[in-house]
Amino acid sequence: MIQFLSLKDITEKYSDEIHEAVKRVVNSGWYLQGEENKRFEQHYSEFIGTKYCVGCANGLDALIWIFRAYIELGVMKPGDEVIVPANTYIATILAITENGLKPILVEPKFDTLEIDDNKIEEVITPRTKAICIVHLYGRCAYTEKIGTLCKNYNLKLVEDNAQAHGCCASQVQSSKFKVQSKRTGALGDAAGHSFYPGKNLGALGDGGAVTTDDEELANTIRALANYGSTRKYVFKYTGRNSRLDEIQAAVLDVKLKHLDEDNAHRQEIANYYYENIKNPLVKLPNRLPDVNNVYHVFPILCEKRDELQAYLSEHGVQTLIHYPIPPHKQECYIEWNNLSFPITEQIHQQELSLPISPVLTMEETRKILDIINEYK
Repeated sequence: MIQFLSLKDITEKYSDEIHEAVKRVVNSGWYLQGEENKRFEQHYSEFIGTKYCVGCANGLDALIWIFRAYIELGVMKPGDEVIVPANTYIATILAITENGLKPILVEPKFDTLEIDDNKIEEVITPRTKAICIVHLYGRCAYTEKIGTLCKNYNLKLVEDNAQAHGCCASQVQSSKFKVQSKRTGALGDAAGHSFYPGKNLGALGDGGAVTTDDEELANTIRALANYGSTRKYVFKYTGRNSRLDEIQAAVLDVKLKHLDEDNAHRQEIANYYYENIKNPLVKLPNRLPDVNNVYHVFPILCEKRDELQAYLSEHGVQTLIHYPIPPHKQECYIEWNNLSFPITEQIHQQELSLPISPVLTMEETRKILDIINEYK
């Protein structure tokens, strides 16, 4: 069986460096809020291209703290609206509703799978305070039009960069955000990052971070994620415990050094898929330049998705679906269940993710391709 993603093999790839990093932390006797966190935060902010990076417990918390901090700073208040793509992993939307803000769902484009920037302006109201873009599947979702809308309507641009570590937005700029050759995570006002083990930059457990150029926002987020404390036993906010531990920070710092190399291998596999998948029953999203896509996931679309998935499994290829049920059809948002987002629903009914990772070989890739092309 060709695995969708072998976390064991990915860890083994840098095993010596990871074991040395973990040993260093264990022997240090300091396991939270120490030098490993400082080192990783500095290196990751430099990598992304922002002034500040604040580590936290996971990617969901990273997004929660961004919106919570904006509320604490008086930029937003409960009941305000945040525009967000209808086709995203539910964590993006949970972060908004967790803060008493109102998500305004916008359809994606079917050929890009990302938010349709032509449909954003029509839903902007006086209560709109932010646009939250999601770099879904590792594809850059930023467009010049989105940056212009943020400038014209004085909106915050928040990025969900959980799936796009190392991705760039090249040759794009607007009057508010000059983003030419910048990485995702540094394109707007703040970005949330997830280091879930399966991500392009994955920890050995949960982890997350916020990147921003806004010092006041960064300081507020750091306090909120540390019980609301700005100094020991002094609590400015009613916060929570949401900290990146030293072992995860050390492991992430090791893997960060290899991230561009690992992404380049993903791009090599993806380009082979694009050039050689010839089955008329299989559709591919539009092809972006490599710099704009780090292929956290390689999505294909098929009207008989479940049948294709079963066929691939029978022939030794493991696949996943991202995601079978869109947020507006989930029970936890039952008040949205009667809403209609046909493009989102079509994507969720047809999407199938092929194996792609730093440890997938080209021999395995060719085998996957041959099996797909033989599907009838």
